[in-house]
Amino acid sequence: MSDSIANVTDALASGAARIIDLTHTLDPDFPVIILPPEFGQCARFRMEEVSAYDHRGPAWKWHNLTLNEHTGTHFDAPIHWISGKDVPNGAVDEIDPAAFIGPVVVIDCSAGAATDDDFELTPETIEAWETEHGMIPADTWVLMRTDWSKRSGTDYLNMAPDGPHSPGPTPAAVELLLKRNIRGFGTETVGTDAGQGMHYVPPYPAHYLLHGAGKFGLQCLRNLDQMPPTGALLIAPPLKIKGGTGSPLRVLAMVTR
Repeated sequence: MSDSIANVTDALASGAARIIDLTHTLDPDFPVIILPPEFGQCARFRMEEVSAYDHRGPAWKWHNLTLNEHTGTHFDAPIHWISGKDVPNGAVDEIDPAAFIGPVVVIDCSAGAATDDDFELTPETIEAWETEHGMIPADTWVLMRTDWSKRSGTDYLNMAPDGPHSPGPTPAAVELLLKRNIRGFGTETVGTDAGQGMHYVPPYPAHYLLHGAGKFGLQCLRNLDQMPPTGALLIAPPLKIKGGTGSPLRVLAMVTR
């Protein structure tokens, strides 16, 4: 075992490091994104019992699962969006697995999101964070903390007659993150874009700009209030689905105590 891997193992064994689960539990009641009725819809999670130590299978219990690639806490691959459809190795089964483990920073927008459902992550917000914590390193995950994950049910989607209202980045903020050459962007909301992201130019800039640049997305995260601004390691491997545009996954972060 190399010294670096041994150091990680020792840190976990000694309690010097701990694991934070950034994942919601998959269940039939967890909200999924709602699109205009003329479009296809994201399937909720369903679990059907096949057997439970009974006449259907006397020594085992198991289930059939039905869900969309983008149900619950999930990963977005570049080919999820039209701008990334021609990105090389843009499906979940083609991405270098080294990309699924890497450094992460957290930008705390919870105060703004507490008073404004449509709170925007702007370049000024990012630059203010960098003034305090240093420039965002290249090839780093950037997570937008809003504490939105503490909502549930209809409050989580926050639908109104004009569509959902939830925080997200402006196009200029996404462009600045791309200048930092980030690995991907994650949120606590049902998508990486603001609920009203269709009104930006381009529409849904986190999806359009990030995936067009070959970057990744994570949504429906939780427990970001337990994360430090810098210094954590993110572990986020999606299922290896052939040609997959995304996948539910278990997102974990390793942090020092």
